[in-house]
Amino acid sequence: MTTRRAHLLCLIVLAAAPLTACGTEPKGSFDAQPGTPSPSCIQHQSQDPGTEYTGREKSDPRAVLEMMRFYTANGTRAYCDGRPPTDTDRRWTELYAELGGDAGRVSPPPK
Repeated sequence: MTTRRAHLLCLIVLAAAPLTACGTEPKGSFDAQPGTPSPSCIQHQSQDPGTEYTGREKSDPRAVLEMMRFYTANGTRAYCDGRPPTDTDRRWTELYAELGGDAGRVSPPPK
């Protein structure tokens, strides 16, 4: 009986999850690798830039500055998997340049 209750509870939680997310827009957050402030390589971004970064007056200045700081300090490092930037990575680096960042700071060094 306990297993059945646990399954029922899981179903209820899963069913309610989309309802709590209705009306919210995905943030499209930047992963600044907070666990590694000075990484030897960088990870690929998994989300495209959201309005937190692209919303002009609606942007979050702290989030934008964190992204700008990260690329200024680490943008020329190679990706940890040794692969080139993805389309998502390119969208972030293009945004960095559009916001006034030095485009030379976001190109991985040639191998």
